[in-house]
Amino acid sequence: MLVQVNSDNHITATDRLSTWVEDEVKDSLGRFEPQLTRVEVYLADLNSHKDTTVDKKCTLEARLAGLAPIAVTKEAGTIEEALDAALETLTLTLDSRLGKLHDPKGRVSMGGDQTI
Repeated sequence: MLVQVNSDNHITATDRLSTWVEDEVKDSLGRFEPQLTRVEVYLADLNSHKDTTVDKKCTLEARLAGLAPIAVTKEAGTIEEALDAALETLTLTLDSRLGKLHDPKGRVSMGGDQTI
């Protein structure tokens, strides 16, 4: 799984920050690795010069093989909190989306490939 880290001009994407974000994403989403080809992380500072309680934003865009991308956005007081919240939401969304593709009784969803 490829992890791309992008930031706005108010957040300096150092090697240390990029490595930390990549590790967090891979730890949280590693179990989706066979289907997950790429995750793009966008970090932004909402109020660059103001000190507010909700100041950072994290958007995650997950690219799944053969499916439409899934994007989630979360805002929080720190980059760490925003990333954690976005990863939690993305994990729940991927569980739901991928779970719907496979019926618990072994049937394939409509439009899916059926193997006999």
